[in-house]
Amino acid sequence: MACTMEPLAKKIFKGVLVAELMGIFGAYFLFNKMNTSQVFRQAMNKKFPFILEVYYKSIEQSGMYGIREQDQEKWLNSKN
Repeated sequence: MACTMEPLAKKIFKGVLVAELMGIFGAYFLFNKMNTSQVFRQAMNKKFPFILEVYYKSIEQSGMYGIREQDQEKWLNSKN
């Protein structure tokens, strides 16, 4: 019976590994897009503000300050 479970365990392991890799690449793509595009950050602010908050906190943890303020200032000025 152990012999029949091994292929199933390998398939499950490969599936979990692929899912994790997709998650890592997806998170990298999202961070990179938010890091390079203020327009994308504005769209994220409208649709998923909690994700944008995580982005702001992570870059502030790394020592980069002022991006949140720049975004808010530009968005406020564009409304006027």
